[in-house]
Amino acid sequence: MTTQDRAQITLITPPQVALETFPATLARVMDASPVACLRLSLASRDEDHIARVADALRELAHARDVPIVIDRHVLMAERLGLDGVHLPDGARGVRKLRTDLGSDAIIGAFCGQTRHEGMNAGEAGADYVAFGPIGSSALGDGAVAALELFQWWSEIVEVPVIAEGGLTADLVAAFAPFTDFFAVGDEIWAADDPAAALAVLTRALR
Repeated sequence: MTTQDRAQITLITPPQVALETFPATLARVMDASPVACLRLSLASRDEDHIARVADALRELAHARDVPIVIDRHVLMAERLGLDGVHLPDGARGVRKLRTDLGSDAIIGAFCGQTRHEGMNAGEAGADYVAFGPIGSSALGDGAVAALELFQWWSEIVEVPVIAEGGLTADLVAAFAPFTDFFAVGDEIWAADDPAAALAVLTRALR
């Protein structure tokens, strides 16, 4: 794998963000390791809180030439000056969203472990497709996106692919030759030093 071909990092925010402290933590992480994209993924349904977090993180990300996308909240993306939307429900809605937001917006789709859903999302106009989790977890039904899916995708499909969920340093090393991005979130935010945790998790990419 050449330097240009190395998988890159997408950062996923924690589901709860304290505006008083998180932007500084995020800045330290982004300044310590190269980040290709930031995904705003909040559990809150408080529109005002989401908007305030988005404003703060957008300024931080754009100052570092990093695009920022938001989970689910399609109507808020343009209003808040974000770069696009991440859809958690596969190909559904991708085509309409591409029409609504235009060609410049980033549109991504999480497609679980389903090759067919991923292909549908790509054909509908998604800029990337995410599969996962790649590591075992008690969450959901326990299904994982196998290495073989990423191997097949990297050989057949040109749409960039993201590996996410249950990441470990060993999994990152194993999947790195076959994925374009790793989406990192919960794996680092609980650590005392998230920047150091990200460096350990992604050491195979350096």
